[in-house]
Amino acid sequence: MLSVRYVLPVVLFLAGFVLLAIEPNTTGLEGWAMCTGAALSVLFVNVLFRAGAAGDRERDDEAAARDYYRQHGRWPDEEQ
Repeated sequence: MLSVRYVLPVVLFLAGFVLLAIEPNTTGLEGWAMCTGAALSVLFVNVLFRAGAAGDRERDDEAAARDYYRQHGRWPDEEQ
């Protein structure tokens, strides 16, 4: 998972600079822009996925707290 989150965007970003160095004209600039955009897209998709997964954990925690309330008649973080 680490490779998809961090290594892939870095490789794409560096590949853009390689394209720019090999072909320092419009074609290289377009390749650099394409690779940089792809790297940023992978990073942002990972951020969005992590934000969605955090929401799932919060819902699970809330459901567990409601179950606890049903069984004990108080919230888990309340003092008796």
